[in-house]
Amino acid sequence: MSVSFELQDELQALQDIPNYDIPNEQDPSSHDPGPLLQQAVGAIAHSSEEITDPEIFDIFRSLLKHSDAVAGPYMSKMLDALLSAFGAQIDAAIRDSKEEDQQIVMAHKLPLEMYAFLVNWFVGAAEKVKAMGEEDAPPAPVKARRGRGGKASTSRAAAAAAKKAEQWTWIDQIPVTLELICKALKLKTHRIWVTSPERDAFITCLTRPAYHVAESEQYMKIQNVRMHVYKVICLAVKHHGHTLAAQINIMQSLQYYEHLSEPMAECLSILAKEFDHAQLGDEILREIAGKSFSAQDTKGPRAFSRFLVRFSEESPRSVLKQISLLIGHLDSESYPMRMAIVEVIGSLIRELATSEDMTSRTNGSNQASKQLDGLFELLLSRTLDLSSYVRSKVFTTLSKMLDLPLRLPEQRLRITRAAVDTLEDKASTVRKAAVSILVKLILTHPYGEMYGGDLNLEKWEERYKTWKDKLEEMEGGIGKAVERDQDDKEEIDSNVDEEDGDEDEDTEMEGTDVNDDADASSHSPKPQKRKASRKSTVDVTAIVSEQEALAALETNEILAMGLRKKYCTEALDFVRTLEGGMVLLTQLLGSTNKAEVLESMEFFRVASEYQLASAEKGIKRMLHLIWHKDNSSTSEDGKELKGVRSRLLECYRMLYFDPLPDMEPKQQVNRIAKNMIELTYEATLAELTSLEEMMRIMMEDGQIHYDVINKLWQVYSAPQVLSRSQRRGAIIILGMLALSKRTIISEKVDTLLKIGLGPFGKADLTLARYTCLALQRLNGSAKKVKGSLLDKSLRMEMDNPIFRKLQNTIEHPCRSKDWFCMAEQAINTIYALGEHPDELCNNLVKNLTRRAFAKRQNAEEPPFEPNTDTMEVDQEMEPPEPASHAPSSTHISTQQSSTSGEKDLGDVFHLSQLLFVVGHVAIKHIVFLELVEREWKRQKDEKQLAEKLAAGGSPNRANKETEELDQVAGNAEDEIGERIAAVRETELLYGEQSLLKLYGPLLVHVCGSPHKFKNRTLRAAATLSFSKFLCVSSQFCDQHHHLLFKILETSRDPNIRSNIVIALGDVAVSFSNIIDENSNELYKGLSDGDLVVKKNTLMVLTHLILNGMIKVKGQLGEMAKCVEDEEPRIADLAKLFFTELSTKDNAIYNNLPDVISHLSTGDHAVEEEIFKSTMRYIFSFIEKATENIVEKLCQRFRLSEDPRQWRDIAFCLSLLPFKSERSVKKLIEGLQFYRDKLHEEGVYDRFSEILSKARSNKSANKPDTELNEFESILDEHRRQGEEDQAFEKRVEGKKAAAKRKATRRCELYV
Repeated sequence: MSVSFELQDELQALQDIPNYDIPNEQDPSSHDPGPLLQQAVGAIAHSSEEITDPEIFDIFRSLLKHSDAVAGPYMSKMLDALLSAFGAQIDAAIRDSKEEDQQIVMAHKLPLEMYAFLVNWFVGAAEKVKAMGEEDAPPAPVKARRGRGGKASTSRAAAAAAKKAEQWTWIDQIPVTLELICKALKLKTHRIWVTSPERDAFITCLTRPAYHVAESEQYMKIQNVRMHVYKVICLAVKHHGHTLAAQINIMQSLQYYEHLSEPMAECLSILAKEFDHAQLGDEILREIAGKSFSAQDTKGPRAFSRFLVRFSEESPRSVLKQISLLIGHLDSESYPMRMAIVEVIGSLIRELATSEDMTSRTNGSNQASKQLDGLFELLLSRTLDLSSYVRSKVFTTLSKMLDLPLRLPEQRLRITRAAVDTLEDKASTVRKAAVSILVKLILTHPYGEMYGGDLNLEKWEERYKTWKDKLEEMEGGIGKAVERDQDDKEEIDSNVDEEDGDEDEDTEMEGTDVNDDADASSHSPKPQKRKASRKSTVDVTAIVSEQEALAALETNEILAMGLRKKYCTEALDFVRTLEGGMVLLTQLLGSTNKAEVLESMEFFRVASEYQLASAEKGIKRMLHLIWHKDNSSTSEDGKELKGVRSRLLECYRMLYFDPLPDMEPKQQVNRIAKNMIELTYEATLAELTSLEEMMRIMMEDGQIHYDVINKLWQVYSAPQVLSRSQRRGAIIILGMLALSKRTIISEKVDTLLKIGLGPFGKADLTLARYTCLALQRLNGSAKKVKGSLLDKSLRMEMDNPIFRKLQNTIEHPCRSKDWFCMAEQAINTIYALGEHPDELCNNLVKNLTRRAFAKRQNAEEPPFEPNTDTMEVDQEMEPPEPASHAPSSTHISTQQSSTSGEKDLGDVFHLSQLLFVVGHVAIKHIVFLELVEREWKRQKDEKQLAEKLAAGGSPNRANKETEELDQVAGNAEDEIGERIAAVRETELLYGEQSLLKLYGPLLVHVCGSPHKFKNRTLRAAATLSFSKFLCVSSQFCDQHHHLLFKILETSRDPNIRSNIVIALGDVAVSFSNIIDENSNELYKGLSDGDLVVKKNTLMVLTHLILNGMIKVKGQLGEMAKCVEDEEPRIADLAKLFFTELSTKDNAIYNNLPDVISHLSTGDHAVEEEIFKSTMRYIFSFIEKATENIVEKLCQRFRLSEDPRQWRDIAFCLSLLPFKSERSVKKLIEGLQFYRDKLHEEGVYDRFSEILSKARSNKSANKPDTELNEFESILDEHRRQGEEDQAFEKRVEGKKAAAKRKATRRCELYV
């Protein structure tokens, strides 16, 4: 008996399984399903046609309906039986399909549909069995993956089968099931199912298991399962008209299953490549192109974007056909879709660039080139996208294009320009991507084939000029050659005409001979031979062909030269574009984003290797990153970032210190030493400080070989003539390395004294200065801990040769201004190393005093020494005879007066030297006294500890007290500190036995008499020493600090003013109350015309204010002015100050009213636009207590009458966020203060901005009703104010008219 079965109806009914009706339904939960299953399995095993038996079919349907009650082994048995019978039925249908009788073939329709239905149902039911199996036997799934395979031996067949049955899992059966479905899809369905709906229902029933399996992310991770799913879909689409249904299913999969984005793209790619069916992919692309995505939707765009990217990678040609539709998504609100189209365009460019049309230069290359240009233009236009993610993705995509074999020089130049322009992008990720692509552009640039790859601008300009001149010369030569050729052609033509005339005559003669005599034919060849030999004298054809060959050769040469000129032009454009971005790239080294800094460092490393001229500045700027703290390593995009400091050391090693291949060891050492020395050339103090830290770290890590150190010593002590900068560089580097290991210097002290403090040092004072710095390293580099009593410094006896050499160097007669820097370091060395430095300095000051005030004699000192900076090489010279007793008559400048004779004049330079030394000795002696105080306290603590031990104290306690020596000096008696303070306060400058006491009045006299002492060097030295004296004693400072402020105000020398500003900072550290009272004078430096004075003032004030040494008393407005200074360094320093100040408690909030008043009104007011930009920056630090600021600003309206002030106050109000209800209410309550100012256009506009800002607030307590009322009140008062203004104008007009009439009447009466 056959069952009535309609596949479409059954599939529809299967949507509601609990209500699915089965005529002979069996409930396996009430009794064991084993016998039933055995009956059904036996039937279909006997004949696959038995499935049409209603009883057998209903057994399978019952078991599937109640699959949650069926055990795994039974499900496994059922699946094996169904698949086996279904396979047999398929084989039979394939065999019978070869028969011509249609009825035989159609007889398989019902069994095939029933088997397909059951397999489809089983796939859905198998999931429940799997879940149940996991609950019953947790270990089963682990072993199940291992074991469905062939049986190794017949002896274990039964055991293996039993184990397999117990551990059955659906995941192992999926490939087998899908493989059978693929087999079913090879049927000729058009012969079995005549109508399309029936055939479509069968195909849907077969493909639904594949889509169901695809919905599981776990299954799709398995390669075998994934490929079978693809095969089912592809076969159904290719052979059974499943295109529309597949399109619907794939679009739904993309929308609801995010993990299917890339698998569906792979499936469509396989369908197009292996099954030659690209229509489905085209249809899906068109449908996606027609969709629209909102900015709020995140899941959908992400899935579709991943699909598009993967499909463009797998089948770029299919996407290329639809790109005109897809690019509409570049304007989509959803940025993931815009990012996807960017990546798609990148895949298309890659496809076009590697196509045969472009590589083989076929006829289609022009079309491909146009497409490439269009796609590049689209890609580059997205560098202006609103989303930083899209902009960053553009550069990531373009970076991949640079690896293509096709060079694309024009596109490379456009990419370079776009990347340089993007260096100013506000998003750090975009800037990083731009820097990254610039590095890639340099590494892959196409301009290295002819000249080795360097990108030096000067070299390329020279190459361009060479080819340009050659090309012009050749073109000029060809022009002259063309004229000569034309003359030659005319001559040849005339000769040819003559020969043609002779030829004609001969022909005529030949004709007459023929007519007269019939035998004349035997003579006819003779004239031809004669003529031919005559023609050979001027072979026209040969000449013409030779000229054509020469012309072709010259044309090829011109073409080649033109190409080389173009090649150089493109290279120049590329190099100039890179050079144009160097300033911005240098600024990025100071970024707060670690990844961006690392990328910029890599750029400068690569640029330096390729010899870009401006890279050197970036390499020097990188040096300051040595102070970067690499405490924590951050990660970005899953990548761990190297520390900035370690990356800096790596870059410098690669550039300067790593050995080069194929170089002898000796040459390696010479190269590394040379690079080290060259790093000091033209280096600023900041650069040398950073270089010192780097050298110290490298020496500590053992990265500098001793051969290099020995080479540096050889350069320093070389007897032959060397450039001064070379010898200086060697001792600078050696001094830096000695910070880590003092033996580098201690083993070569004799060399230092012989060279640096010997003839070479006296000839080159800068060399002597750096030698003194190196000698200071003998004292070690242990950092002093604040409050610690330990002192690890090394002290020497004063009879050491070092001190004698230092004194001789200072006292050596000299006229160079470099002497002052050298003398400063020499005195520093004396105080750093000497056990009793005051003794030596005492003699030094006395000797210099005698020389300065000695009577002038006729004997002359050695001639004036030129500035050492202008000397390029050493001068071999012996030290001159001491002549300190004979002042020079060629002194720099002497003060002459009408009342004084020649005998009253002294040498001004000697006096400058004396005053400089006196001042520096005074300041160094303060530091020395602090060291004495610490030493006394340490000795006292040790004495107390020894007494306790002697008294029987325990060792543990003694050890504990020993550790306490490193603690704060408060352990010692305060009387030591008071005693040292008294010495400093009363004895140094006022003691009866004090040598410095004599020079205080002298300094005051010189500094206070600018008309007497006009020499700039003297005044600079005197002012500097006077400033140092002020730091010694509060009594001296209190008496004379006004003189320093007076000099700051009146001096025309910016160096003096700059020194005074720095000195005032030091004075403020010593005696803060004195400077605090006169801080207004210090703020005047911010208005100084000299940049250095202004910068120093700003830095000093920043230091004093942030450290609490002076109080801010309304002068913060002067600091705020610097935020918008024209000089970027000043503006950056000011912004840094306010950033740091914002970390202090309410510091900016408390001073905000004063800043607004200072910038808005009075003599200090700035332009309105500058005021706005400044306040916009300062208000960015205001986060709390905004309602109080609103109240204070509203009250300011009451006291102001100037419309400019109204606009400024309104602007400041508009900068506040108005996020809270209280701040809005405060604004409304203050209406009485500003309602009469609303007629001013700028004021009303700002309040309109405030209203829109308050309304955009998403707070639940937003007072909408009050805001609406407030708006109507504002409009009303504005209108009323405008009417009042108009009325006042009319009244004023009438008054003026009446006044004019009265004036005319008076004139008439008179």
